[in-house]
Amino acid sequence: MSDVAYDVFLPVAAQPSVKSLVAQTQRAEDLGYEMAWLPETWGRDAVTTLATIAHETVEIGIGTSIMPVYSRSPALIGQTAATLQEVSDGRFRLGLGPSGPIVIEGWHGQSFDRPLRHTRETIDIVKLVLSGETVDYEGDIFNLGGFRLRCDPPEVPPGIDAAGMGPKSVELAGRFADGWHALMLTEQGLKDRLEDLRRGAELAGRDPDDLRVNVGLGCCVLDDAEHARDLARQHLAFYIGGMGTFYRDSLARQGWEDVAMTVSEEWSNRNREAALDAIPDELLDQMSAAGTKEQAKESIERFANIDGVDAISVSFPRGAEQEEINATLDALAPDSTA
Repeated sequence: MSDVAYDVFLPVAAQPSVKSLVAQTQRAEDLGYEMAWLPETWGRDAVTTLATIAHETVEIGIGTSIMPVYSRSPALIGQTAATLQEVSDGRFRLGLGPSGPIVIEGWHGQSFDRPLRHTRETIDIVKLVLSGETVDYEGDIFNLGGFRLRCDPPEVPPGIDAAGMGPKSVELAGRFADGWHALMLTEQGLKDRLEDLRRGAELAGRDPDDLRVNVGLGCCVLDDAEHARDLARQHLAFYIGGMGTFYRDSLARQGWEDVAMTVSEEWSNRNREAALDAIPDELLDQMSAAGTKEQAKESIERFANIDGVDAISVSFPRGAEQEEINATLDALAPDSTA
């Protein structure tokens, strides 16, 4: 097994309470996971929840994956990153990304305009804010003058990671961020995007090895292996078919265009079972780690052995119950995968 870190991607589906998310992170900390990432979707906000988690944990890193760049100003994101770095005693990493039109336009009421440029300028400004210096910035989207933190900046600024699935967004992460969050990629798709990341780093005169590459992998390990695989398949179908065109197009780019289009079409026509049936076992195994413990570990190991991967982020199907989340966390804990 390659020497990679094991992170946990806290459940994207609605949870009973903030306390339940705290308990999941404490469990992950006890099991030896390195980082706990919290997505910000349409449930509890990530900032309040992570601040609470920071006070209830000791060693595990915490981070946003992802915080949309359209829902807060870059200056506020910088302030937030500084504050979370303080309350966590230096355990925070900031994961940023544009999200997509459904979320940004439909739910936040903002124009999903120039997502790559918006992300790049946000990263630039956040770094300036975290430096503690006065921010005077002239960009294509943002123009700031005279902003400066009233508190001391973090002694060690948090790392800033960028999420991305397309070639240009991953190249952007390589040029401007401290790491990349990979999601919904096959093994070959990941290898292709890692080339984009390296190219971006080289364009900026940076060493690609200095970037932390975190691969989010949908995981489910249960005594009922078929149910675990069903949950993973439902998760894939939801994202490919129900979350706009980004995941569909990303899958098509990876050589699965027919599957991507069929799942999207069947889902939009409310033929849920047909959408699930359109996902073959081969694709399920290439994009998730689900079934028995042995099956899941084998899938994880294939991704962990890809050159350039620094961390595997164990995530959970959106339909998983609490006991199923705990069973998966336990089965795939770092010590149990050695």
